[in-house]
Amino acid sequence: MSEKSPNTYGYEKSSYDDCIELILATNRRHMEILNLWFLIIAAIYLFFSWQNMNGLSAVNAPFFLGFLIYEIVFMLVLIRFRRLSHRVMLLFTYVNLFGLLLFGIVCSAAQPYMAATMYLVILVIVALSYIDKLLRMGAALLLGCTAFLIVSYQTKPGTIMNQDIFNVIVVLLLSMVFHYLFQRARMREFITFQESTRMQHELEIKSSFDALTSLLNRGRFFSMAGEVLRQDHTDTIVMALMDLDKFKEVNDTLGHQMGDKVIQEAGRAILNSLSIDYGEKWSFPARAVKEQKNFAGRLGGDEFVVLIRDLGSEEEITRLFEGVLRRLNEAELEGLKGIHASIGVTRIAPSERDVDSAYTRADAALYRSKEAGRNQVTISE
Repeated sequence: MSEKSPNTYGYEKSSYDDCIELILATNRRHMEILNLWFLIIAAIYLFFSWQNMNGLSAVNAPFFLGFLIYEIVFMLVLIRFRRLSHRVMLLFTYVNLFGLLLFGIVCSAAQPYMAATMYLVILVIVALSYIDKLLRMGAALLLGCTAFLIVSYQTKPGTIMNQDIFNVIVVLLLSMVFHYLFQRARMREFITFQESTRMQHELEIKSSFDALTSLLNRGRFFSMAGEVLRQDHTDTIVMALMDLDKFKEVNDTLGHQMGDKVIQEAGRAILNSLSIDYGEKWSFPARAVKEQKNFAGRLGGDEFVVLIRDLGSEEEITRLFEGVLRRLNEAELEGLKGIHASIGVTRIAPSERDVDSAYTRADAALYRSKEAGRNQVTISE
């Protein structure tokens, strides 16, 4: 277990890393809000400059116009590239942060006979809005404040500059304290959300998958198969049933522990031969239906069922399932050389909606495989 660190707001680095997606999504959401606010403020300052109002001069209008154009471009880029990678999203966060601080510095320099207010407001807002590592955020804010004080020293009378120095030191310290406290509370929310999500995913996996083989359980398989058939589709779908030959003899002679290993090997043979990749296991049932993926289930005991998309000729179907049998026949376990199984297959037409009817045909084909000598594939007429 890694140590807790102030740099990650009092939490372990592993917990921080688990929450990185939420952190980046939060920063992006706040960036969109701040940029909209920034655009409106820049437009107001531009208007005041053109009108020589509130201590602003028309000389400063080009600067505010430049900020307005920058903000419009920045917003368009954010809208165009909504899915930014981690690294680019972090870069955008700091580009936006420094852009806001620079705007505050220009506002302060444009009003040399007034103590800075806009810069201090921006300093507090960005400290509360953006979350990253504490040290990196502190360094960024300190760099911005240093630039602010240098500009204040060069553009303002001594009394105003001294007031700016006092104000910025106080506000920077308060901003860092509130940044830490506020982002620590936000991290707590992120971690709680992640734990809740993880529990939901685990429950989804337990309710959908067979613990021994990692195949879908009976209920989930037929629920998904029914959903597939209810959808409009033009491809021919194949359902197949597989039953291990003389499995009771394996249990009686080699024990139930070996029987479990045989069932697990059969599950692996199905997954590997049919190229079934779960990816994120908790979301596989929904993705398999939506993205037209193959899937397989364990009906119970030594019985298995699969649903395959985009298989055409009988030769292609036979070749695929004979590959499953070949892998099983070549399997070697302790005290057992080769696993035999019988397979029954049926094709489901695009117009067919009845899962039970397809299952009945596949079961009849499986029975014919058993009658014909076992360890073979039979396709239903």
